[in-house]
Amino acid sequence: MVTYPKVKAVKSIQNKSLLITFQNDIQKIYDCSILLNNKYFIPLRDDSLFGLVKVDQGGHGISWSDEIDLSESELWLNGKKQ
Repeated sequence: MVTYPKVKAVKSIQNKSLLITFQNDIQKIYDCSILLNNKYFIPLRDDSLFGLVKVDQGGHGISWSDEIDLSESELWLNGKKQ
């Protein structure tokens, strides 16, 4: 089974992107703008909600609410290394 580094920190930045810091101290930028046409992610068009992103307990991903989240594997595989 493939495992991915857990998320240590997340920060919303400009252009609907996130700065993700993983537990191995590698940082990646994840562009959320491509998700915003998906009905599941449409609420994130609101900047005030987008800014509320937080790391899930245990670092297995990030979330904005109980309904909107992303896994550590998605962030690791599709984030752009800094």
